[in-house]
Amino acid sequence: MFTVELYAAVRRAVMVDGLSHREAARRFGVHRNTISKMLQFSVPPGYRRRERPVLKKLGPHIAWIDGILESDRSVHAKQRHTAQRIFERLRAEEGYTGGYTVVREYVAAATLRSREMFVPLSHRPGHAQADFGEADAYIAGRKVRFHYFCMDLPHSDDGFVKAYPAETAEAFCDGHVAAFAHFGGVPQSILYDNTKLAVAKIVKGGKRLRSRMFAELQSHYLFADRFGRPGKGNDKGKVEGLVGYVRRNFMTPMPVAASFDALNAQLIDGCRKRRAAVLRGHTGTIGERMQADLAVFMPLPSSPYDACHKVATRVSSLSLVRYRNNDYSVPTRYGHQEVLAKGYVDRVEIACRDEIIAIHPRSYEIADFIYSPLHYLALLERKPGALDQAAPLEDWQLGECLHRLRRLLEARMGTPGRREFIQVLRLMENFQQHQVEQAVTQALGLGAISFDAVKMLLLARQENRPARLDLTLYPYLPVARVGATDPRAYLALIAGTGLSPETQGIPA
Repeated sequence: MFTVELYAAVRRAVMVDGLSHREAARRFGVHRNTISKMLQFSVPPGYRRRERPVLKKLGPHIAWIDGILESDRSVHAKQRHTAQRIFERLRAEEGYTGGYTVVREYVAAATLRSREMFVPLSHRPGHAQADFGEADAYIAGRKVRFHYFCMDLPHSDDGFVKAYPAETAEAFCDGHVAAFAHFGGVPQSILYDNTKLAVAKIVKGGKRLRSRMFAELQSHYLFADRFGRPGKGNDKGKVEGLVGYVRRNFMTPMPVAASFDALNAQLIDGCRKRRAAVLRGHTGTIGERMQADLAVFMPLPSSPYDACHKVATRVSSLSLVRYRNNDYSVPTRYGHQEVLAKGYVDRVEIACRDEIIAIHPRSYEIADFIYSPLHYLALLERKPGALDQAAPLEDWQLGECLHRLRRLLEARMGTPGRREFIQVLRLMENFQQHQVEQAVTQALGLGAISFDAVKMLLLARQENRPARLDLTLYPYLPVARVGATDPRAYLALIAGTGLSPETQGIPA
């Protein structure tokens, strides 16, 4: 292989100094034909094959290999043929006698030719793309796998991110509500993949049937929806890029937060700081370019969409309502009634008619039981024998003063004492637990071991008045004065009856 310096020297000697081909060949020690080639190219052209080599052994099998590569397009990426697997099948099924290298080179070239090409796109202001990503974090000291909702504005590259315990329909809709509030407006249209959270079914002609909850969201905010081709993530490449950016920059190293609310505060802070960035190919910051998006956004409605999943169901005989394979308690007086369970991202609300009868933290476990001990106290008051075996009360952390009160009540009255203890617990239906425990501690100190005493002390504390059994402190109450009884006072009862005291057996 001749160097560029030799090419330059030969070309100058012949083309500038007028040296003949024969003399140049003798001076530089190369063949005259080589001198002719050097005069045609300013740099060494390298080896050039005049025509494609004939694959004598592989040639008859090329159509078979192309068929395999074409069929692999519809197969899971991890189950497609490798060059080694094609080589093995060629030898076993087609009787191929050639080597592996030529098969590998042909498969590599064919794969390269089949790779998709794309057209650079421009994005008008006022439109958005949305998708979910997945990552790990330490939440409340526990490593969890969570999902995060991303909405990207392709024109300005501004984005919104919010983390959720699971990729559910209510998280999908709540992400939209939070994103619109973050941007301060509603995009004219949003591009999605064909997620089942938005698309219930794709029917003939590519028409999408929206899921009920997504249709409600769209009707509330009035944005247009657009959907990419199935399996073509590049159709919404901007939000796919945001998903990756968030994972690399906001979640590396692994986030640590006390709760999902704390994690989301970190993510929102990262989104706001990113608005100061100037991206490649632009002169203005993300925040400056976002003004064009805001100028064509639709205004927010007067109230946000109630992002929850609703299920009509019935209360069981155990006073439980099942939602997403978990059971949530309600007060026992609603047993066997029709209710509506509303699942939010962070809580489950249960309504009977127009009344919210229970609110619980949302559980993402499977076959979990979420109790409120207060829901069962009214029933336990009628069935005090079940107090020690009541599952809803197993994990209820009560102060030592309450346990002491129970021991004293049961020692004094037996079963009625247990019922009276449950009445004390029922005070927590209207007061905070720490308030009841303070009243119990005060009653124990006074030696007033009863429900009435605890209730009176609790009410006195609430009304900011002294808790004493002295009626002079309550002037608005009628005063009753009781003196010693004189038997002669009963004579007034027989006055005017015509009966003498002797008849009545009363000495005169």
